[in-house]
Amino acid sequence: MQQIELAGYEARHFGYAAQGNVATITLNRPDRKNPLTFDAYAELGALFRKLAHASDIKAVVFTGEGGNFCSGGDVHEIIGPLVAMDMPQLLRFTRMTGELVKSMRECPQPIVAAIDGVCTGAGAMIACASDLRFATRRSKVAFLFVRVGLAGADMGACNILPRIVGAGRAAELLYTGRSMTGDEAERWGFFNRIAAPEVVIGESTALAHDLARGPTFAHAMTKKCIHAEWSMQIDDAIEAEAQAQALCMQTKDYGRAYRAFLDKRKPEFEGD
Repeated sequence: MQQIELAGYEARHFGYAAQGNVATITLNRPDRKNPLTFDAYAELGALFRKLAHASDIKAVVFTGEGGNFCSGGDVHEIIGPLVAMDMPQLLRFTRMTGELVKSMRECPQPIVAAIDGVCTGAGAMIACASDLRFATRRSKVAFLFVRVGLAGADMGACNILPRIVGAGRAAELLYTGRSMTGDEAERWGFFNRIAAPEVVIGESTALAHDLARGPTFAHAMTKKCIHAEWSMQIDDAIEAEAQAQALCMQTKDYGRAYRAFLDKRKPEFEGD
């Protein structure tokens, strides 16, 4: 597909802004703790599919307004209508929610989630689908599906969460639907870093800009290998990484890094 630019993208169902090579997606319904609607799910999935072909965006920050990240699906605009749907309609919806996670995983840019306050249900799965998670001590993460009579198997939770926190801890969270505090989530490895509420977005954005200045192709290859190797045996993973690294060695950024080393200076990557 032809490369596109997304600096001027105008979102309809959430906030979107680009600064340099970093895009920031902001869920902006703070009065309800930033729940998702049918339209928001669809537009987010479409945006991440576009980001896969964006030449001007090298990293993404995902956050929420008003001291909360995301409370999941909107009770009135999603859960209520779902009760009246038949099986084909329900399956179309569950597949659409899963497509959001898939599009985030397939998006080559690193995604940094800046999480404060409520991070529950589908919001917790957006956090899982991000590559890195910065949060606050007052963050509350919960996979609430069981509390509304649903399986913990939602949007890839049974696949992704055990790989982040371990199978036993994932089982506890998915069976009980209980909340993790920010400190507990960091201790369990769900959060990469804890920051004060007033700086969590700033620190997440600073990391995203650092990543955006890095070798774009190599970052995309790292992300692809992390996800692809989940289902590989070690011998297959080593071969996959041999091929990936050989490709990276053909990039101009690799040569720039070598010349910078010889000149005793920091390399300036250009993404090619």
